[in-house]
Amino acid sequence: MKNVVVDPSTGHPRRWGILGVLVFSLLAVVLDNTILNVAMKTIADKTVGLGATQSELEWAINSYTLVFAGLLFTFGVIGDRTGRKRMLFIGMALFGLASLASAYSQDPMQLIFARAAMGIGGAAIMPATLAIISNIFPPGERGKAIGVWAGGVGLAVAIGPITGGLLIERFWWGSVFLINVPIVIISMILIATVVPESRDPKPSRLDPFGVVLSIIGLVAVVYGIIRGGELATVASAEVLVPTLIGLAVLGVFVWWERRIDHPVFDVRNFTNVRFSSAIGMMGIVFFAMMGGMFFLTFYLQVVLGFSPVQAGALMIPFAAAQLIFAPLSQRVHQRFGGKLSATVSMIVVTGALASYAIMDQSTPVLLIEIIFFVQGAAMANIMPPATTAIMESLPREKAGVGSAMSNTVRQVAGALGVAVLGSVLSSSYRGEMAPTLAGLPADAQHAAGESVVATLGLAQELGERGQALIKPAFAAFIDGMHVTALVSAVIALIGVAVVARWMPGKPRPVKHAEQKESVVV
Repeated sequence: MKNVVVDPSTGHPRRWGILGVLVFSLLAVVLDNTILNVAMKTIADKTVGLGATQSELEWAINSYTLVFAGLLFTFGVIGDRTGRKRMLFIGMALFGLASLASAYSQDPMQLIFARAAMGIGGAAIMPATLAIISNIFPPGERGKAIGVWAGGVGLAVAIGPITGGLLIERFWWGSVFLINVPIVIISMILIATVVPESRDPKPSRLDPFGVVLSIIGLVAVVYGIIRGGELATVASAEVLVPTLIGLAVLGVFVWWERRIDHPVFDVRNFTNVRFSSAIGMMGIVFFAMMGGMFFLTFYLQVVLGFSPVQAGALMIPFAAAQLIFAPLSQRVHQRFGGKLSATVSMIVVTGALASYAIMDQSTPVLLIEIIFFVQGAAMANIMPPATTAIMESLPREKAGVGSAMSNTVRQVAGALGVAVLGSVLSSSYRGEMAPTLAGLPADAQHAAGESVVATLGLAQELGERGQALIKPAFAAFIDGMHVTALVSAVIALIGVAVVARWMPGKPRPVKHAEQKESVVV
């Protein structure tokens, strides 16, 4: 496609069609994560899955998100320098190949590494989509476009669980990754023929040392947190050493980023109140939400006994609410201002997370569905305005870096949420089950005490003798879920305080002078 001179006051003449291609391209990335949530119970099964432990499941999620987050900035800068369309195309190809590798993994470790490779492709895709949106839409339409983009994410969230359930029930577990391949092929054709090229005329230099520091630091911290959940203690050297090393490396990372003139993660942007409050809100929401989604999968499929398809269908209200309300969120934001709309939405999210602490085996399905819908509606009124605030806090030509920063915080927060809240759940469950498992051999006690899936697996192996383990296992899981839900609600409550204190109010109108400069895309 030939370069087109775009006036920022009017945008690209085919901007809405291009937006459709970008949303479709993002479908594979979002679809994969929501599908994986439904497939976790099957992957944990020793007979039809890989026999993955709870910590291996956490790593299957976090290996993707940590690599994704660690490379977002570098790929954002490379995209700004070499061309965002090019990075989007390459990212889709890498994502498709890694999806094939994930589908045919023979053991949990292979799946973890294949998922990490998927993170490389995802890191090239995500920042390019938002950067292109920022370059083809005028300021007056940018918020609406990001709302549509977020609605597309909601659509992927909606179809992901039920698609995953249908695939799991009809095919083998690897089909949840194989479904990405046709989406990737179609996306690559559309990207090549529809999406225009764009780049930063004054791109930043690369910061490979910063990238290495960030990945080492994050992986070490997350490893320590997950190991703490496995051992049910934070006092062990296996927990403290990697965690402290990770924190020290992250400290060096911050020092390095402040010292150089081309940081991969410019911490100086946090002096901008609008940017830092939006980033903080997004991080807290994803920390609490991703950790909550982790235990909800087992609650729906193991404790309540729903099939993968049924569990996927139960998640539709959450995603449908995002699909409905995300495109409308910008109107709410403009009418009431970011502070009021985000504060109310955060309060609703906090209440929804706290409500999981009252759920048990007798909770009506209708009540669960209502809570999912309310939480999804609140999330829809948080993410698009926060993303818009982040993107508009930085110069337009730095759109790739801005997108990378918002997505990095979101992914890191989500990874930490799975690690921390997953460890809280694991520690609580192990402590509750210890008396019940006391008569078993030490190895069996440790394996069965890690998760409710492991306990039920042992119960099945023991036959009639194992039936006595089922009721205590459900009770221990529900108690652990209640503790985890309350922890996530407290974290979300911190988000309420952050937003109420620092989030700016109504957005200022865009001045005509800000729309004059033309950009070639």
